[in-house]
Amino acid sequence: MQAVQTIQETEDEIVDEFSLFDNWEDKYEYIIDLGKKLEPLDAKFKIDENKIKGCQSQVWLIADEKEGRIYFKADSDAVIVRGLVSMLIRVLSGHTAQEILDARLDFIDKIGMKNHLAQTRSNGLLSMVKQMKHYALAYNVKLNG
Repeated sequence: MQAVQTIQETEDEIVDEFSLFDNWEDKYEYIIDLGKKLEPLDAKFKIDENKIKGCQSQVWLIADEKEGRIYFKADSDAVIVRGLVSMLIRVLSGHTAQEILDARLDFIDKIGMKNHLAQTRSNGLLSMVKQMKHYALAYNVKLNG
């Protein structure tokens, strides 16, 4: 069985990938490309209860727990946001609730995301992180009583 990469290892990988680009135009293209590769969310999940509050765009996020690990799926009507949420899924999905709750997600700052996103997008990114951690907290309580 292959060892699961730690959240920090995945974050470091993303920071390395972004370091290959010289300017933000290329980084945005990469984020858009990541969004295009994100598996679309089934229409039955695109309901208000799965919508992330605080995002300018429409973003739907669901979480599922299997064998003590949480798996996320998401979609958005905005390509940049799809790319952002795909990075969060890559970093957090497949980890335990406690690992997700403990994740610092430094990669967001390290790749300069907070400085280069419009305030509304930055707030939306924080809302996505908050919702993913909220799911982790709920599963943590459910699994550990």
